[in-house]
Formats: sequence, structure tokens, C-alpha cells
Amino acid sequence: MTGTGPYAPDSSATAPGSAAPGPSVGERVRERLRSGFGLIGPRHGRHALSVEQFDSLALPVGDDGVVIGVDAESRPAVLGINRPTPYDVVLIGGLWTAQVLALRAAATGARVAVETGRAPAWMQLVHAMGGGQNGLAVYDVGRVPPQGASAGGPVLVVRDCGMRPPRGRVVAGPWQSVLTLLPYLSPAAPRLIRQARLVGVQRVSPDEAAELGRTMALPRADIDSLPTLADGVTLWCADRDRQYVMTQPTDVETGLLGTPRRMD
Repeated sequence: MTGTGPYAPDSSATAPGSAAPGPSVGERVRERLRSGFGLIGPRHGRHALSVEQFDSLALPVGDDGVVIGVDAESRPAVLGINRPTPYDVVLIGGLWTAQVLALRAAATGARVAVETGRAPAWMQLVHAMGGGQNGLAVYDVGRVPPQGASAGGPVLVVRDCGMRPPRGRVVAGPWQSVLTLLPYLSPAAPRLIRQARLVGVQRVSPDEAAELGRTMALPRADIDSLPTLADGVTLWCADRDRQYVMTQPTDVETGLLGTPRRMD
């Protein structure tokens, strides 16, 4: 049967032994769909790694928090102060380092409450930050009011209360960390160290280093190094982790606080 209507035999059909037929209409449509109707777009090289290269892939992502300095390899050392669980920190060191930490914590959005018996030493920071209206306030010892810490308003309480700090009315809690500053190793230090999640130690005497070695189970190399630490260097210890950190001030911090120093 021959004809020209829609039911006519396919004109592309060939007799046996002739050349293979071309693609059907449906196949041509599917090919155009796969190739974008023939439009040629940009061509880029594939982003792929070999198996050997995969181990070298690294992402510069670390804990969020306060940059407290650089480690021995000059990498940023970050302290996560704002936490949903109570976090106690003890710093056996100088006022300069505690004030830098307070400034940087405030810069990350935390409110800083300073409990101190030497308010004049902190007032320059209060004035620089807008008279206590922008994240940092100073209170007498035992006079820190409840801070109302929350995920949206984390708090850092800095206790600068001398060698024998009294038990604080405001303690660590959810979104409220407490940093206790001890200028030297005192009789209160062992109790505070046992309670702390993180302990920082700056330059101390050989006798103090030996005592800390017993209290904190420090290796001999760290005990020997503590009396020789430079200004601005802190050994931070948490559980079994230990890291030496050099706190380097910014120009603004140097203008407010001067250069790093261990003694006040």
C-alpha cells in the first residue's frame, strides 16, 4: 500500500541490504533535549581531585570565638568563650592579658562584667567602649548583679579579685563564662584549677612551676619552660591538651593597654 497520509509507510525505511536508517524523530528530539537544543554554553574544566590529592584537601574552618593569639606555627588560636554550658577559665598571669581577652570578647558581641578591687585599672577600657553602655561594665567585688545571659546575649564575667578571690555571687552558667585572674599561684589556686575547664599560665617562678606541675600533671618540659616564658606568652591547658599561645596586640589595644607585660 502506498500513500501520502499520516498512516503512510515510513519513507526512511530501506530494503534489506541497504544502508542503516537514520535516527527517528523521537530520537532526534531526545538528543536535542540532552544537548540543550544545540545551544553551546560555556565549557569549564572539571573540578576533580585524584585519590592521591584528596588527603591534601583542607578547609580553613576552626572554632568560633575569641582569637587569643597565635600558636607555635603562627596559626590563629581561638578560644570559644560563648558556650551553652558553664565554662570556667583560670588565668595565672598578668592584667594586660585579661584585659585584651575582655576587649576581644566584647568585640565578638559578648557583654563583659568585670568584678574587681582595682576599678581604676579598668576604667580606661570602660571609657574607650562608651562609658559602659557598649558591652563592658565594672563592679566592686561581690556586687555583680545577675547578667541575664542568653544565646543572643552571652556574657563573660572577669573576676579580678586578687590572690584570694571570694566565692562569686555570679557563677558560670549557660552562655555565661567566668574568667578568674590570679596574679600569682595562691592557696586558692588548686581549688580553682580543679573546677576550671581551661587554665592559662604565664611566667611564674621555678617553685610555682613545680607546684603547678604537681597540681596539673604537667610534663617536665613544660615545668622547665614556665619560668622562662616571654611577656604575652601563655600556656593554655584543657584536659590533656596543652598549647603555647603568643598574644599579639592590635594597634588599638597597644594604644589603650601598652605592650604585652606579665607584671602590672
